[in-house]
Amino acid sequence: MSEGLLALGIEDLGLKLSATNIADLELFLQEMGRWNRVHNLTAIEGEKDSIRLHLIDSIAVLPVLRQFLTGPSPKIADLGSGGGLPAIPIAIVQPEWQLSLIEAIRKKTAFLQHVRGKLKLKNIEVLCERVEDAAVHQPAQFDAVISRAFTSLARFLDLSLPFLKPDGLVFAMKAKRADDEMKDVSMENWRLVADEPLHIPNLAVERRLLVLAPVRKSTLTP
Repeated sequence: MSEGLLALGIEDLGLKLSATNIADLELFLQEMGRWNRVHNLTAIEGEKDSIRLHLIDSIAVLPVLRQFLTGPSPKIADLGSGGGLPAIPIAIVQPEWQLSLIEAIRKKTAFLQHVRGKLKLKNIEVLCERVEDAAVHQPAQFDAVISRAFTSLARFLDLSLPFLKPDGLVFAMKAKRADDEMKDVSMENWRLVADEPLHIPNLAVERRLLVLAPVRKSTLTP
């Protein structure tokens, strides 16, 4: 049943995934369900809701990410990675991309390390530390920063800034009606590059992906 639901979602998203991709996504979901019963990794339970809300929601961002991340091996930081969303599904589908999963809670990073080994994901690293501390260790190292349900938009942007390369981008996964959060963002410091609606197949959930770039102020004096 789950394979059919997953295939339906992938087909509607227009993504061409291999049988190996699908099998790995299924295995990730199974491991999340198994660990969640003991460690409470996520509040959403049940195979049907998990597939739709977790997997499909996470890979629904891929068309937009592919549009902006055109380099050969972009580096992406997932802040507050939790149970590995959206980073693990992205890493499965895009093995040439390099992802750093930053999470402060040890039981969650233990799960992320377990999945990394189980799925042989050589393109991810798991960092068990606070986002603010990780930024000190890896300043200006990333082409992109992404997050799903981590914190408010304004705070997420503040936390993301130290990680970004000069031309780096922030991808914020939000509910469709995120206008109130945008009001708290200083447009003197950030530029909205794109606001893309995300369609989650067969699920009445409205989502959008905000793409923002920091406004780099010139240090030149007249």
